[in-house]
Amino acid sequence: MDANLLRYSCQMALPGFGTAAQQKLQRAKVLIVGAGGLGCPAAQYLAASGIGALGIADDDVVNISNLHRQILFNPADEGRKKAEVVTERLQQQNPQINVTPHMLRVDAVNVMELFQSYDIIVDATDNFETRYLLNDAAVLQGKPLVYGAIYQFEGQVAVWNVANADGRRTPNYRDLYPQVDASQVPDCAVGGVIPTLAGVIGCMQANEVLKYLTGTGDLLAGKILIFDAQTMQSRVVGIGKTTKTNIQSLPQPKLMETISADDLKAAMAANAVELIDIRTEEEHEEFNIGGANVEPYLIERHLKTLDGSKPVVLYCIIGKRSAAVVQKMREVYPGLKIYSLEGGINHWED
Repeated sequence: MDANLLRYSCQMALPGFGTAAQQKLQRAKVLIVGAGGLGCPAAQYLAASGIGALGIADDDVVNISNLHRQILFNPADEGRKKAEVVTERLQQQNPQINVTPHMLRVDAVNVMELFQSYDIIVDATDNFETRYLLNDAAVLQGKPLVYGAIYQFEGQVAVWNVANADGRRTPNYRDLYPQVDASQVPDCAVGGVIPTLAGVIGCMQANEVLKYLTGTGDLLAGKILIFDAQTMQSRVVGIGKTTKTNIQSLPQPKLMETISADDLKAAMAANAVELIDIRTEEEHEEFNIGGANVEPYLIERHLKTLDGSKPVVLYCIIGKRSAAVVQKMREVYPGLKIYSLEGGINHWED
């Protein structure tokens, strides 16, 4: 056997796999967006399987609170760019492949150009705005997107936008979730997530990529798999054979205003800001940086009690919930001076 194929001998021994399938993997170009709990296991197994070119897109840095589920990092990596660290580890794991870090935040400006170099996209992100962006870009470019999501003990996996035999496409994220109010959905830092779930779902995403590229197995296209880590039960829910959406353009980026921890501290010292903690009462009592404690569903009512003379700053743990609420309030009240604490109280403590 060719020495370059020896490490893949066990997968090549699979019925219907062989050298031809392995060569398809070696020619493939896969982009993973998000180098966190899902992106780490997905990237590790895709690299091990011999994907010829892997792209890792992420602008975040390693944080100690991530280590329980982001298995490619260790404490010495704290503060380093995730995409850079993942690239180093994967290149060490399999020197035969080419791994490219994209140390950027994927947005409406760069997403189309980024996707052009890849055959299939893996959505390993953790926020709704980016999920919709990746979905729409994949649809516009006619590329399949492998979706994964985790929360607490439950995970989801699906493959969007696959070409049917008749040329039409399978359903995409918007077919299942036309619109989500992100401000009402806690993130993992708040709701929690069992670390093993990230590994299970990330591996499932990698598995769908391998199935798609080699033409083996039954893809999770037109359906979604829902997995419960507590009961170890899963179910596959059908969505339909073809998409019902008509995506013509990328979602327009919403005007988002944030304030840094340093600037907020200066404003608080001058008594020049209305501060609101949008976390739960229990979170607020455990630790807070001041201000009123108002949960998201009561924010609009609370804003009406203020005199409007000072700008309003919302905060949560990492800034995602507060950013979603700020976006929503700016849509309702375009002239409102309302901001989100960048990075949440995690950055405040740092």
